[in-house]
Amino acid sequence: MCLKMLRILCILLVLLNLAVAVLCSDEYSREDFPADFIFGSSTSAYQVEGAASEDGRKPSIWDTFVHEGKMGGVTADVSVDQYHKYKEDVKLMVETGLDAYRFSISWPRLIPNGRGPVNPKGIEYYNNLIDELISNGIQPHVTIYHYDHPQALEDEYRAWLSPNIVKDYTAFADVCFREFGDRVLHWTTLNEPNVLTFFSYDFGILPPSRCSAPFGFNCSQGNSSSEPYLATHHLLLAHASAATLYKKKYQAKQHGFIGINLLTAGIKPLTNSKEDLLAASRVTEFFIGLFMDPLTFGDYPDTIKKRVGLRLPSFTNQQSKQIKGSFDFLGFNHYFSLIVKDKSANSESKQRDFLADIAVEMKVADWNITESFEYPISAWGIQHVLEYFKQVYGNPPIYIHENGQRTMRTSSLEDTSRVKYMSAYMGSVLDAIRNGSNTRGYFTWSFLDIFELLGGYEPCFGLYYVDIDDPELKRYPKLSAHWYSHFLKGGKVSCDGDIQLSEYASSVSGNHLFQ
Repeated sequence: MCLKMLRILCILLVLLNLAVAVLCSDEYSREDFPADFIFGSSTSAYQVEGAASEDGRKPSIWDTFVHEGKMGGVTADVSVDQYHKYKEDVKLMVETGLDAYRFSISWPRLIPNGRGPVNPKGIEYYNNLIDELISNGIQPHVTIYHYDHPQALEDEYRAWLSPNIVKDYTAFADVCFREFGDRVLHWTTLNEPNVLTFFSYDFGILPPSRCSAPFGFNCSQGNSSSEPYLATHHLLLAHASAATLYKKKYQAKQHGFIGINLLTAGIKPLTNSKEDLLAASRVTEFFIGLFMDPLTFGDYPDTIKKRVGLRLPSFTNQQSKQIKGSFDFLGFNHYFSLIVKDKSANSESKQRDFLADIAVEMKVADWNITESFEYPISAWGIQHVLEYFKQVYGNPPIYIHENGQRTMRTSSLEDTSRVKYMSAYMGSVLDAIRNGSNTRGYFTWSFLDIFELLGGYEPCFGLYYVDIDDPELKRYPKLSAHWYSHFLKGGKVSCDGDIQLSEYASSVSGNHLFQ
């Protein structure tokens, strides 16, 4: 059976199964998950560290972007200052009950010019953070690259648009493995490369802000038709190169694991028409198959090669062999699901960008953005994704690296919508595991209210509120922190999150943070 037909059938089967599936039981606890299942929380370097110009760090593309006013004048120069407050934050992690903390390493802090001399202060900071985590019983899960390459490489050769990036990225990863791999057992090469390609090189709304008319948003340079695919190619080659290095040089003595992270969403056709079913399959191929097919089978999907033509680079035989199977696990970021409608009748133009190649109309399922800033609770979507990967990609080990509710920044600590969101999605992950999914961990996004790459300080995802107007940047636990702590320490929770704050507070009454 051809892979395209398998994808369509899997989408149908997943939707049929979900239509008759029983929602997670009214209550569940940590004991219902596998004994070795990991619960944690996540951030990334640029968003949480601050100290943007301290101790030898040089600008990343994000520093340039925000200082050009692209985020309305706000920056992450200080953010929530984890660079100086990491011990305080690790203490909060311990008191919350986390098993693991997922963070990224700042390339311009570690190798300020992108290549060449390593910054000893950068080595010192990450050694200190890792040691602090481990001494407190918390696993470090490290993302090597989270959107923030040095501006020097962007200026020199346009970074992900050049094959030169593969060598420089691999050298950066080598430093990370060499310096930290004796204590870090879970490495993620890239965060959401399937988002980077079109947000940065088609729409141009994220740095390095490249796009072209009539696509994108007011970019001064770029090519929305070809650059998303060129960046995709080099991201895959860089991942494979770093993974090969790790497996050949470090894995046998460090006993760790290496993977890659993708943004995922449940995909549902608007109707059961052939056109909309094919549209759902195309969305899945372009957002997932564009990366997962090379990683699993060694090449891009045939349907994408046919639609994109010469704009999509080709792998050599050697590259294909290196990429195929180049991961021990996958990381998923998941926030919402999509409803798609076929628009292929409108895609005959010779000038097409990434989205025109997909030729669909998409909207977030169950969400009216004019009525709610918060994400809808469409927890069926995460089951959909996990079942799809089980059926199509051989049920690889999966960590949910990011999942969380977006709210407006507020000093109110009663984030009941976040509790309801997390309880529903965690329950759906449990259902997927019971149905055979090889999911091994769940991380919330984010541990603290931090600088968000889409929206700055207005949207918040944190378990902890940070008062950014306070010189001390004091942290305060929200209801969701109490809820998560209650669950992590063995308490029962319900799928609708309907347990009162007083019950969480009483469950940790010996903890001064929660009094």
